[in-house]
Amino acid sequence: MNTPNFWDDVDNANKVNQELINLKKSVSSYNKLNNNISLIKEVLDTNDEELISEITNELDELTKEINDLELSSLLNGKYDSLNCFLEIHPGAGGTEACDWASMLYRMYTRFLDSNDYKYEVIDFENGEEAGIKSVTILIKGFYPYGYLKGETGVHRLVRISPFDSNARRHTSFASVMVTPEFDNSIDIDIKDSDLKIDVYHSSGAGGQSVNTSNSAVRITHIPTKTVVTCQIERSQLKNKEVAMKMLKSKLYQLELSKQEEQLSSVKGDTMDINFGSQIRNYVLEPYRLVKDLRSNYETSNTDKVLDGDIMPIIESVLKNK
Repeated sequence: MNTPNFWDDVDNANKVNQELINLKKSVSSYNKLNNNISLIKEVLDTNDEELISEITNELDELTKEINDLELSSLLNGKYDSLNCFLEIHPGAGGTEACDWASMLYRMYTRFLDSNDYKYEVIDFENGEEAGIKSVTILIKGFYPYGYLKGETGVHRLVRISPFDSNARRHTSFASVMVTPEFDNSIDIDIKDSDLKIDVYHSSGAGGQSVNTSNSAVRITHIPTKTVVTCQIERSQLKNKEVAMKMLKSKLYQLELSKQEEQLSSVKGDTMDINFGSQIRNYVLEPYRLVKDLRSNYETSNTDKVLDGDIMPIIESVLKNK
């Protein structure tokens, strides 16, 4: 960062700066924990009962710090430090599923806010009657892909439907896909003839996010049937640039899966969005329970989870792997 003209390339400078922040955070956490352990050892060696009684109260916090360090040591995947795209799409269930997708969107954005992640909505499409038809978020911060990659899969909700006048219990599904944001140095050959590019009127979440011009861009890669959309910018050209970057990341991910047989570690398991393929259940009726089907983590505090407190679940999935 001290080299001349470092900030001439803003994109690269921001990438290096984020890497520095991540490294400083890791080193700082380790040094703080190491110092605290050394201090406790010194107190124990004194055999002073009063001092020992005082530090006993700090053991819970120390244990938490050790667990956090253990968790961070699991973020050693090749792409864990990268920014990521998080997509949510409703599955079987119609309006119910669209509403469930909006609940997941709220859960993830609250999680991001409470954990100091920066994010921007790249694409947002409202459901026909309620909820969300699709949403894509770009997430930046401390190892975002490493933490969130385990969210890829189908999420299942069971509840009394607010859209059913007979108050019957309904099951809804939504898929979450987390993809690392690869930089522009990746070598992916995309032929113009393989692309179908559509422009359309933006349909944001409301307020200032609504764009009144036909600047939103949808790109379909015909050979792989991969679709990406972007409507965050007011310029059609900029939206196309962001969409192409997303497309490159997805295609690169597919190529890695073919070459290295790393589909499960890079992209997560591909599943249909329906019954029997879910990674996590959220049951609100007839009882209340959130259970991850991979780590077997469960909690009856469903409101807390849906309000964004999902770090314990994320940790359980990382440790399970």
